Formats: sequence, structure tokens, C-alpha cells
Amino acid sequence: MIARLTSVAARWTSLVPVLAVVLLVLTWGRDLPGAVVALVTLVLAGAVLAAVHHAEVVAHRVGEPFGSLVLAVAVTIIEVALIVTLMADGGDKSATLARDTVFAAVMITCNGVVGLSLLVASLRHGTAVFNPEGTGAALATVATLATLSLVLPTFTTSRPGPEFSDVQLTFAAVSSLMLYALFVATQTVRHRDYFLPITRQGEVITVDDHASVPTSRDTLVSLSLLGLALIGVVGLAKGVSPTIESAVESAGLHHAVVGVIIALLVLLPETIAALRSARRDRVQTSLNLALGSAMASIGLTIPAVALASLWLSGPLVLGLDSTYTVLLALTVVVSSLTVVPGRATPLQGGVHLVLFAAYLELAINP
Repeated sequence: MIARLTSVAARWTSLVPVLAVVLLVLTWGRDLPGAVVALVTLVLAGAVLAAVHHAEVVAHRVGEPFGSLVLAVAVTIIEVALIVTLMADGGDKSATLARDTVFAAVMITCNGVVGLSLLVASLRHGTAVFNPEGTGAALATVATLATLSLVLPTFTTSRPGPEFSDVQLTFAAVSSLMLYALFVATQTVRHRDYFLPITRQGEVITVDDHASVPTSRDTLVSLSLLGLALIGVVGLAKGVSPTIESAVESAGLHHAVVGVIIALLVLLPETIAALRSARRDRVQTSLNLALGSAMASIGLTIPAVALASLWLSGPLVLGLDSTYTVLLALTVVVSSLTVVPGRATPLQGGVHLVLFAAYLELAINP
């Protein structure tokens, strides 16, 4: 019976990514009626679950922290492609698209995903334990990237408005890429043990024994299906965005809510994977996913849009306004206080979730 259920699950998670890509090809660039939107939403949810499954297969084969890195980078690369595509379409709102998307990703991961992971782990196991050395290094990198790319443009004077000059944008893009590459090298080579889950006694867990290690063939298949599932998730999210936008406008909400909803859909695979790790008392893996996603979102998006700005017309607004700058600063301070002890209670998880709720409230009522 168990073998039969496993076989059904394997077939389901293999078929849905292919179905998502086929549906994406059939619906791309078209106005979708209500029935098709419902079908797209259903397949989108299935693609998210399939992506999580295949990401866990790959992660179990390659081990941590490579597994969380694979999912974070894969999602971000496709997200960057989506941003550049939307910017190429033009429009009045394309100038702030990169800024809004990156900031949404930072708030969702650093407060939403981190808060939920800490809350789930601490409620289930008493306290959430993690390695403060690796997590602190990741947080410092995220804070530096966010400040250089999203805060400084508000205060520079070479160009009017919250924009970088060409030289400043080039510096920000090169710095972001170099910092991200340096962090990946630190995470995966020189100080890999800083980013591995630990026991409650502080011992590093090097072997994950919750399931048998998949074969090389199964890993390659899952890696391919993971790519298809993520393409389906991001593409179908873009396809239903006009419907979401109409619903948001009908409800009288601010247009920024659309970007938040799309970002939530895109980051849903990582969120589910992080929560599963937290339930298994692998909080370090959850934090690797959350902070790694925030870091990849900045470190890959800024260089991509800087390169795209060479042929795209219109301004590129990166600087945050004063309200979001305060919220980002508060997030960095609170995150630092959370990371230092190396363990967290439900209180810390609740604080991060309140900050995430504040961001959502400000997006709805700026």
C-alpha cells in the first residue's frame, strides 16, 4: 500500500510540472476567462507542491547547504527573467518594478518565512536552534546588499529622484554580484559547516537520515522537473496577474498589493520547503532558504536590471521611500537580535510576523 502511494505521488509530481508548462504556452499573452483562470490557479498550486517535492529530492542528494541554494537560485533566476520581461513591456509602473519586487522578496523572506519557521520550530520543539555564525554572515550580506541597492539611491545627488547615475548603478551591480558570489563560496566551500543544521547540544548534523538517498538518475530527473515547475509557477503567476490586478482595483486597494501577491506566489515553494524543515527541527535549513532567497533576489536582480537598462527606455527607480526605509532598518535590527543567541522562542517568531504584517498593511494603506 505504501509503495503504491509512493508511486502515485511520483507520477503526480512528474506530470504537474509538464502540465504547467503546456498550460503556460497555451495561455501566454492572452486574456483569460474566469474558468481558465480557475484552472490556471489549480495547476499553479500543484506546480508549487511539485517544486517543493523535487527541491527536497535534490537537496537530500546534494546535502545542505547546496540543497537550499539550488532552490533559492532557481527561483530567483526565473523571477529575474520575469522582471526584465515585464520591464521590457514598458508602462508607467515599470520604473519601480525591480525595486518593489526586490523589497517585497526581502520582507517576505526575512520576516514572513523566518517568522513562520521560528514559530513552527519553537512551538513544536520548545526552542528553535540554529548556527548564529552562518546565519549572521547571511544576514550581514543581505543588509549590505539591501542598503547599497535600495537605500542609497534615495540619498544620492548625481541624478534627481531616487535613481542611481550610470556609474553608481554599475558599482551597485558589480558589488552585488561579487558579494553574492563571495557568500556562495563561503557557504559551500570554506565554511560549509556554519550553514549546516545543528542539534540542541550544538553539534553539526552532517547526515540527514529521514529518507534513503536518491540515485543520480532520480536526482537529475527531479532537477529537470524542478526547473519546469518553477517556470510554470512564475509564468502562470504572471498570467493570472491581470485578474488579480482587477480584483485589487475593484476592492479599492493600492496597486502595490498586486506585486505583493505575485511575490507571495513566486516564493511559495521556498516557504513550504522552509516550514517543512522547521517542523523537522532543521531550522538552519529554513534560514538558509529564507536569507538565501533574499540575497539572491538582490544579488542577481540588480545586475540583471542594470544590464537591461542599457537597451530599455525610461528611468530605473531603486530608492525606497522613508516609510519603507524605516521598516527595512527595523527588520535588520530585529533580525540581528534574533540571530545573536543562536536559539529563538515563539516570541521572536511573533515579532518577525508582526513586522511582516506591518509591511502588508503599509502596502495596502501606504
